[in-house]
Amino acid sequence: MPEFVLSPSHAGSVVLDIGGDTGALILHAPAEMLGREIDVTPAGAPDAHGTHSLVRERQVSGTTTYAAVYPELPVGDYIIWRNRANPVGTVTITGGQVTSHHWPS
Repeated sequence: MPEFVLSPSHAGSVVLDIGGDTGALILHAPAEMLGREIDVTPAGAPDAHGTHSLVRERQVSGTTTYAAVYPELPVGDYIIWRNRANPVGTVTITGGQVTSHHWPS
């Protein structure tokens, strides 16, 4: 069965649902992570079912970047996972705001 690859997203093609106690996360990643799903979990519940997003090519203002977008996360601290055994960092989500974070090199 062939693997389905999503086409690049463009400016205005991602809808973020933020406000009140909800924020969003844009996780910038290197090009070699294209197509990889990345999980985040609440820091206070690292064994909980995570929220995952796919790293996609993003074309904005004539520039190509790669990122996973989490359009709706409750406020709080989150663990970003390389895999479910190895965290790569934490991020704080603030209500009504978009948090930007870069995958560690």
